[in-house]
Amino acid sequence: MKNVTVSMEDDVAEWARLEAARRNTSVSRLIGEMLAEKMRHDDAYERAMREALEWRSWGKSSGPRVKPDDVSERRRS
Repeated sequence: MKNVTVSMEDDVAEWARLEAARRNTSVSRLIGEMLAEKMRHDDAYERAMREALEWRSWGKSSGPRVKPDDVSERRRS
């Protein structure tokens, strides 16, 4: 575990102190948990985006495309 120094506006520091007290933890632990959650969220988003882009490119082909009118005609049949 690393120690770091963080600078913030006075009102933000006051909020952090109150929030940490409400959660019965330290400001240091509160900030660490918030950053860890942000990291997990960002990692999950990046993974989902990569998977979505892979899925999107998977369906592409060099063959002929179906025209919207053809799809409508097939539905009526």
